[in-house]
Amino acid sequence: MSSETRLLELRAVTKSFQRMLVVDNVTFTVRPGEIVGLVGPNGSGKTTIVNLISGVVPLDSGQILLDGRPVERLSAFRRVHLGINRSFQVPKPFRDMTVAENIRVALEFGGRGGGADLERILTDLDFVAQRDQPAGALTVNQQKMLDLARALATRPKLLLIDEIGAGSNPSELAGIVALLTRLAARGIALLVIEHLLGFLNRLTNHVIVLNAGSKLFEGTLKDASADRNVVAAFLGG
Repeated sequence: MSSETRLLELRAVTKSFQRMLVVDNVTFTVRPGEIVGLVGPNGSGKTTIVNLISGVVPLDSGQILLDGRPVERLSAFRRVHLGINRSFQVPKPFRDMTVAENIRVALEFGGRGGGADLERILTDLDFVAQRDQPAGALTVNQQKMLDLARALATRPKLLLIDEIGAGSNPSELAGIVALLTRLAARGIALLVIEHLLGFLNRLTNHVIVLNAGSKLFEGTLKDASADRNVVAAFLGG
């Protein structure tokens, strides 16, 4: 893979908390417009990797590059302005503000502030009817989508998505698949943490499997499901 096709690069990234190694020498790349699944048992290091990429926590060693530029020493704020943003497994909108106001805050934070962008995001995320509704009145799944809408407002090159499918019904999952597929078609790279493998399989064939902080496997989901080490990590053995 040439350097020109790499949007995100992790090079031997390592992180410990109180002497407990939680991410161990992890290396992988994500290309523009690519959807990559990040899977593994609970405690395997998935969310910590997303936190490291987004700047929520600092790494101990290694490099994180965006468009070939090291970003691991930059603040989360600076990374947003360079094109990295994320959603959270537990969304935390401004509950007393409307849906539209929540998105406007993100537009200003990202240096955009455009009314046209607001209308497009409301349409993309199916929030036109709820635009003036307080965010606190939304369902949990709607709040997850609002979290994603706020991330999109900063016009990211890379979106880090944490368990967006959890708790959704089949119709909602189908809508999320369609939305994320459209975003990737626009050139946005997606790194998706997900436990719902059937849902993930509708999004991508490219998965990275973690176990105990290390990269255990990288390849197709079909090959991962046939890999004895992967099966042992998920089921024990």
